[in-house]
Amino acid sequence: MPNYQGVWSLSEQYQNASGWPLPPLEGNVGIIAGGSSTNVIQYVFINTLGDSSDFGDLTQNKSNMGTGASSTRGLFFGGGAASIDFITISSRGAASDFGDISASSSLDAGVSNETRAVTTVCQGGSAANVMEYVTIATTGNAVDFGDRTVNVYGSHGACSSTRGLFAGGIQSDFVTLVNTMDYITIASAGNASDFGDLTVARGLNGSGVVCSSTRSVFMGGDTGSGSNVIDYVTTASTGNAIDFGDMITTRRYGGAGISSSTRGIKAGGYGPSGSTNTIDYITIASTGNASDFGDLTIGSGYRSGLSNAHGGLS
Repeated sequence: MPNYQGVWSLSEQYQNASGWPLPPLEGNVGIIAGGSSTNVIQYVFINTLGDSSDFGDLTQNKSNMGTGASSTRGLFFGGGAASIDFITISSRGAASDFGDISASSSLDAGVSNETRAVTTVCQGGSAANVMEYVTIATTGNAVDFGDRTVNVYGSHGACSSTRGLFAGGIQSDFVTLVNTMDYITIASAGNASDFGDLTVARGLNGSGVVCSSTRSVFMGGDTGSGSNVIDYVTTASTGNAIDFGDMITTRRYGGAGISSSTRGIKAGGYGPSGSTNTIDYITIASTGNASDFGDLTIGSGYRSGLSNAHGGLS
């Protein structure tokens, strides 16, 4: 192996390329992680179009995780385990252990601002009203936050810097879908309050919920057969959701939602014909149908998403 003095030839650079550190990821970065029988983490640059690239791996195979992120760090809750994984969003590589939630959990929903992440805890995928939180910049076990207004699993979260929303889900009979939306004040532990209703009752876990600082948008979800519905609310107010437009294709569950202050992305998921690697995007401040963004490197469903530029950070 050549030493590190002098100028390397092209062949020497090629031979030792794996030893060079990767440059940091800059700009608005979206993370898509886990899925059915996989620990793969992928990333996209939200403000451009194109296919995803490899980021690294979770600590184990996980799916349907609750997520939260600051502008520097991303967290993944549960996913078929009690553990919490974290990554530094600008640095590609393997996730590390953060701590634990109170029980092995899946089909969870998460919201966050710059300092705190709040996740639901659906023990074993069963319906529950439990919420727990962590301080993102530290490591350690989650602490009780309060209770939701309904016992459900398979809902999902959206947020501004002050408020978190949990929308939709499936009740404990594993059949009945709800259109309920709850809200919390992220900085203040306590029980959730009623916000309003979605336009269509559906389970939303991983379905592509995206948010700016003012608007939360819910993309698709499990209606029993799948949906291409996109609806939205103004996060700071209360009230029922309003029609936004349609996704490119019907998807039932398993797609990751990631967003910047202007753009929302739904990546992957399961449709009528199985898993898909399609990535859709919308402009959050407008209304209208989704457009094609690119493709995932792996199309496995049950994915979870986060970003360093979502509405809770604005």
